[in-house]
Amino acid sequence: MENNIDIIDLNHMDTALDDRFEFRGILPEEDGQAAAIEKICFPPNEACSETIMKQRIAAAPDLFLVAVDRGTGKIAGFLNGLSTNECIFRDEFFVDVGLYDPQGENIMLLGLDVLPQYRGQGLAAAIVSRYIRRQAKRGRKQLLLTCLESKIKMYEKMGFSNQGIAGSSWGGEQWYEMRCQLNCGE
Repeated sequence: MENNIDIIDLNHMDTALDDRFEFRGILPEEDGQAAAIEKICFPPNEACSETIMKQRIAAAPDLFLVAVDRGTGKIAGFLNGLSTNECIFRDEFFVDVGLYDPQGENIMLLGLDVLPQYRGQGLAAAIVSRYIRRQAKRGRKQLLLTCLESKIKMYEKMGFSNQGIAGSSWGGEQWYEMRCQLNCGE
């Protein structure tokens, strides 16, 4: 398997956070906690509603990866998405859980949430790198997301390539589509 990223560097970064965080799938009873974190991490025009967040967790819990602070037992951050066979990110993925295809070979990433007190410590990158490896093992082909221009460099460092201005107008913003290829040549 060949990815756009250096797996050795990601493994080193991940192990540095293992003592502090447990990385795992989301539990059904954590849906309210995830919805509250989303409201902290995104402005109201971009945040997923509590109802939609709970629907995502109920439909596709295996597409959530949470980092739980071992000291508090609470979620410090998470990444979530929906699998599909579509190849272009569209706004409907944010609000229509019915677009989820469990057998889909692509993942539309819908939110990387890290609480403010955990930012700047490599947690977002550790969550993303683990998510990439997990989805590659599951045979997924690519991960897609949209981000603001200010986040392009961050996602490029995580292995995503900038595809240019996205068709998305979610929250009245201009977004860039980012793509991470997995399982190339398989």
